[in-house]
Amino acid sequence: MCIAGCASSQPKVPVQPHKRDLTKGSYYTVKKGDTLYSIGYRSGHGYKRLAAWNKIPPPYKVYQGQKLKLFREIKYKKTQNKKKLNKKTSTISINKEKVLKLYWQWPVEGKLLRNFYRTGNKGLDIAGYVGKKIRAAESGIVVYSGSGLVGYGKLLIIKHNYLYLSAYAHNRRLLVKEGHKVSKGQVIAEMGVGVDAKPALHFEIRKNGKSVNPILYLP
Repeated sequence: MCIAGCASSQPKVPVQPHKRDLTKGSYYTVKKGDTLYSIGYRSGHGYKRLAAWNKIPPPYKVYQGQKLKLFREIKYKKTQNKKKLNKKTSTISINKEKVLKLYWQWPVEGKLLRNFYRTGNKGLDIAGYVGKKIRAAESGIVVYSGSGLVGYGKLLIIKHNYLYLSAYAHNRRLLVKEGHKVSKGQVIAEMGVGVDAKPALHFEIRKNGKSVNPILYLP
């Protein structure tokens, strides 16, 4: 960092992109450019769990230098009221049916280059051409728009509800920013070059922070 009195022409140190996964360690220190959504995505826990474990209320703001727990503290209770517990569970299940009713569409038409298993259970690679329009697979809110996650290039992450996220990687150009509301089928990006140096979109659906096979959700 520059101190007071440095010449204005002095080049700034670029922000280093963050590693793709946070699967090791029990704690993580927030770095510049991080959001709770991107940390939840990289750790595989999802933003909802991290918010609960670290008591972070909506709109889930984190700050540089903040230390986050990547695990759940288990507290044992001596007694439980089974009747109240069962009643609460029943109410939640009814609400879930309403909230989780999503109707996915393919983000782009093209040949499937790599399926869920060939990507290491990390989504699909769909072929196309550089500049091809990428569309939102469902309506939601953009919670990440940038290139700070190594291995994803220019990446968009859309939050559809409290359980589901979708990700669109290796774009040439991002057309929406964090906080934007997008509708199903809206053009959100332009296709770039994928990991095999071929024009392709890497597409993921994550449920509760865990990557799931998009084929099971797409028409």
